[in-house]
Amino acid sequence: MYDEIIKKLNAQKDAQVMPMYEKRTYTVDEIQDILGISQPTAYSLIKQNLFHSIKVGRHIRIAKRSFDSWLEGSD
Repeated sequence: MYDEIIKKLNAQKDAQVMPMYEKRTYTVDEIQDILGISQPTAYSLIKQNLFHSIKVGRHIRIAKRSFDSWLEGSD
Protein backbone atom coordinates (compact mmCIF):
# COMPACT_ATOMS: atom_id res chain seq x y z
CA MET A 1 0.00 0.00 0.00
CA TYR A 2 2.67 2.52 1.00
CA ASP A 3 4.83 1.50 -1.95
CA GLU A 4 2.03 2.52 -4.32
CA ILE A 5 1.58 5.87 -2.60
CA ILE A 6 5.32 6.55 -2.76
CA LYS A 7 5.40 5.65 -6.46
CA LYS A 8 2.52 8.05 -7.16
CA LEU A 9 4.17 10.86 -5.21
CA ASN A 10 7.47 10.30 -7.01
CA ALA A 11 5.70 10.32 -10.38
CA GLN A 12 4.04 13.64 -9.53
CA LYS A 13 7.35 15.05 -8.36
CA ASP A 14 9.05 13.96 -11.60
CA ALA A 15 6.27 15.54 -13.65
CA GLN A 16 6.79 18.95 -12.06
CA VAL A 17 9.32 21.15 -13.79
CA MET A 18 11.78 22.61 -11.32
CA PRO A 19 13.83 25.65 -12.30
CA MET A 20 17.46 24.74 -12.81
CA TYR A 21 19.94 27.12 -11.22
CA GLU A 22 23.20 26.86 -9.37
CA LYS A 23 23.19 27.81 -5.72
CA ARG A 24 25.33 30.94 -5.31
CA THR A 25 25.03 31.66 -1.59
CA TYR A 26 25.07 29.88 1.74
CA THR A 27 23.13 30.76 4.86
CA VAL A 28 24.78 31.01 8.27
CA ASP A 29 23.13 27.70 9.21
CA GLU A 30 24.65 26.06 6.14
CA ILE A 31 28.19 27.17 6.93
CA GLN A 32 27.66 25.99 10.50
CA ASP A 33 26.75 22.55 9.15
CA ILE A 34 29.58 22.51 6.62
CA LEU A 35 32.20 23.42 9.22
CA GLY A 36 30.57 21.72 12.23
CA ILE A 37 30.73 24.89 14.32
CA SER A 38 28.43 26.84 16.62
CA GLN A 39 26.39 29.85 15.55
CA PRO A 40 28.55 32.36 17.48
CA THR A 41 31.67 30.93 15.82
CA ALA A 42 30.05 31.21 12.38
CA TYR A 43 29.17 34.86 13.00
CA SER A 44 32.71 35.47 14.25
CA LEU A 45 34.14 34.14 10.97
CA ILE A 46 31.76 36.38 9.02
CA LYS A 47 32.79 39.44 11.05
CA GLN A 48 36.45 38.67 10.28
CA ASN A 49 35.67 39.14 6.56
CA LEU A 50 37.39 35.87 5.67
CA PHE A 51 34.92 35.45 2.81
CA HIS A 52 32.41 37.71 1.09
CA SER A 53 29.02 38.08 2.78
CA ILE A 54 26.09 40.42 2.41
CA LYS A 55 23.13 41.31 4.54
CA VAL A 56 19.74 40.92 2.87
CA GLY A 57 17.14 42.41 5.18
CA ARG A 58 17.78 40.70 8.49
CA HIS A 59 19.55 37.73 6.89
CA ILE A 60 23.19 37.18 6.04
CA ARG A 61 24.15 35.40 2.83
CA ILE A 62 27.66 34.11 2.23
CA ALA A 63 29.02 34.01 -1.32
CA LYS A 64 29.46 30.33 -2.14
CA ARG A 65 32.45 30.87 -4.43
CA SER A 66 34.26 33.01 -1.86
CA PHE A 67 33.48 30.63 1.02
CA ASP A 68 34.48 27.53 -0.96
CA SER A 69 37.72 29.20 -2.00
CA TRP A 70 38.48 30.17 1.61
CA LEU A 71 37.65 26.65 2.80
CA GLU A 72 40.01 25.14 0.25
CA GLY A 73 42.73 27.54 1.36
CA SER A 74 43.22 29.31 -1.95
CA ASP A 75 41.68 32.65 -0.96
